Amino acid sequence: MMKTLSSGNCTLSVPAKNSYRMVVLGASRVGKSSIVSRFLNGRFEDQYTPTIEDFHRKVYNIRGDMYQLDILDTSGNHPFPAMRRLSILTGDVFILVFSLDNRESFDEVKRLQKQILEVKSCLKNKTKEAAELPMVICGNKNDHSELCRQVPTTEAELLVSGDENCAYFEVSAKKNTNVDEMFYVLFSMAKLPHEMSPALHRKISVQHGDAFHPRPFCMRRVKDTGAYGMVSPFARRPSVNSDLKYIKAKVLREGQARERDKCTIQ
Repeated sequence: MMKTLSSGNCTLSVPAKNSYRMVVLGASRVGKSSIVSRFLNGRFEDQYTPTIEDFHRKVYNIRGDMYQLDILDTSGNHPFPAMRRLSILTGDVFILVFSLDNRESFDEVKRLQKQILEVKSCLKNKTKEAAELPMVICGNKNDHSELCRQVPTTEAELLVSGDENCAYFEVSAKKNTNVDEMFYVLFSMAKLPHEMSPALHRKISVQHGDAFHPRPFCMRRVKDTGAYGMVSPFARRPSVNSDLKYIKAKVLREGQARERDKCTIQ
């Protein structure tokens, strides 16, 4: 199954198996959007603008294969619990952000981690599959003075101890410290190409989106050994109905795969 999307004048086809969603969660004013901005365009915005919910999409051509990564930057206030639950259900990889100088934001991350595990376990129970939840817990603002720190490193590391699919990083979105390393580890845990990390691919603007076109004369511009990424400027969040259909299809698809495995064993 192929997913078709448009970026500028270029229509791209991405295999459904290569389409993923990254969900960024955390309290207000911890730097979620700043980390997303670093990931997408390498910039940091000093001015704070409260996030209701932002949706971004990045498309990759990695060694000739197409990938799509949707990024859901959620609100820290979560006024609609049902929408938060839906965001978790549709997520494939997660970043939980707290501020190292804010104890309450760390407590919120602990609640979010528990909620993700509960919600995803409920979904996995329908398919009887082992739950693998690639997740990074991110302590932001490590550029601040140690005198401001309210969360010890050792305490934060306890949240990921014993879980090979969960890692902890202390980063600074402002100084761009450890941000690339964090994404590299997250994609590695998710078994995604390392080249999806910000530092490991060439950024292409939408004006040069034809470099992603599968036609041979366009592909001459993109070598099979290279990695290219492009942010889609016109991406829109899928509707609630589309998300529900996606979850239903995922449950049915994994259930059918399990039945095929049983038949093969027998």
